[in-house]
Amino acid sequence: MNKFFLQIGAVLAALSVALGAFGAHAFKASLEAMGRTETFETAARYQMYGALGLLAIGILSATFKHAFVRYAGNALLVGTIIFAGALYMICATGVTMWGAVAPIGGSCLMVGWVLLALGITKSK
Repeated sequence: MNKFFLQIGAVLAALSVALGAFGAHAFKASLEAMGRTETFETAARYQMYGALGLLAIGILSATFKHAFVRYAGNALLVGTIIFAGALYMICATGVTMWGAVAPIGGSCLMVGWVLLALGITKSK
């Protein structure tokens, strides 16, 4: 198993729950005033998707040893940070230009899932 992906996946999952709770409670009025509640929820949700993907990759890497599986983990990690991070930045700063960064993260997420499928397919 890939310990790094398991560790970082667990940390990202915990942070997703914590940020989601803050968004639903402590930041609720601020997010509603900015009209960014849905943006914040999307960030927390995709952060959790990335975290779960990293946990899966950490486990699957014990069985599927192709390099694409490791590359998939790297792509999911980068994509999660960029995508969710850009959405969080929009919510925190009100600067909508961060929205131009989000598709880069989304592309990394898609590449990560495709690499995982290829890595599983190509493993011996």
